[in-house]
Amino acid sequence: MRSLSIFGATGSIGEQTFDLLMRAGGPATYRTVAVTGGRNAARLAEMARALRAEVAVCADPADLATLRDALAGTTTEVAAGSQAIADAADRPADWVMSAIVGAAGLVPGLRALRHGRTLALANKESLVTAGPLLLAEAARHGARILPVDSEHSAIFQALNAEDIAAVERIILTASGGALRDWPLEALASATVSQAMAHPNWAMGQRITIDSASMFNKALEVIETREYFGIDPDRIEVIIHPESLIHSMVGFRDGAIMAHMGAPDMRHSIGYALNWPDRADLPVARLDLAQVATLTFRAPDPVRYPALRLAREVMAIRGLAGSAFNAAKEIALDHFLGGGIGFQDMAGVVEDTLARLSGEMRLGNAALTLEDIQGMDVLARIRAGEAARIRAGNRQQAIGA
Repeated sequence: MRSLSIFGATGSIGEQTFDLLMRAGGPATYRTVAVTGGRNAARLAEMARALRAEVAVCADPADLATLRDALAGTTTEVAAGSQAIADAADRPADWVMSAIVGAAGLVPGLRALRHGRTLALANKESLVTAGPLLLAEAARHGARILPVDSEHSAIFQALNAEDIAAVERIILTASGGALRDWPLEALASATVSQAMAHPNWAMGQRITIDSASMFNKALEVIETREYFGIDPDRIEVIIHPESLIHSMVGFRDGAIMAHMGAPDMRHSIGYALNWPDRADLPVARLDLAQVATLTFRAPDPVRYPALRLAREVMAIRGLAGSAFNAAKEIALDHFLGGGIGFQDMAGVVEDTLARLSGEMRLGNAALTLEDIQGMDVLARIRAGEAARIRAGNRQQAIGA
């Protein structure tokens, strides 16, 4: 029986992974080693019971009693905290879903790769902050990393049996997010709920807002460079409002391979789960006559400064990815908390990168996990300082 673990089980990707597993027979088909989750200990317990997981781990130790009570009478072990999550990744499993949001997903992913199995990577921050380290760890242990982001899964599928040397360009499609058609002058007043109103995808709060700011796509551009080894000049982004083409690969003979499908993350999750085979999936089938029209437009660099910042990060490399991601996460925290405006998020990231570039060599190529974690801590401090400055300026402007 194939064994698996789900890290980030109670998030959007984790829930959809759970859905596919249960549709496929759950514990009758798979042996679940570990499930981990954030603050929803009750939901994590439900999943652990349904899958008969060997261990369930919640991120916050304050939720441990709730988790333990909910799993009383089962054989599932319980634990809590970041170290316990990392330890759960040391339990061998044939297939591991890495769906923890943010930099917190890096260490469990690295630990899982040491067992030489398959890592289904939905945690984009791992490649952004530590791409060379992650890929080297996979190579060292004979492990495989399969992309779960819809864009990178699409690229991976389009490249099946193709020579990477024949690739001329990779085109990442972007919905443009909830605010894509807003007048530029209105973006400064956009609220969290407005940025959350995605027209196509059902995703978690943070990734949905990252979609509106295009920071999500900025991370994916960096991911593409790291995972596929493509020169940044050959990575393009195009706005595709329908979200039916998930990415495209252009070849040197002029051909373009496009991956199409309904905007449903269970497609890319299911592909990674069943690879190298394909299995029946409960996703909608496209009626092209009903679709009728596909539209595209170039992203406005003024509306989406995150894309420019991503290219600057790729030019620097080294620790710049860690700084970029940490600053983005802190900027988003401050927007969610009401301290800064929607457009201030890019400003916070840019201010942080500029300050760190002056303080230290972000482009140091000899990366270690300690280097990356140290930069993550420092960048969060600097981003917090930058956010508070912008929050103060915003309050002054409102008062004036």
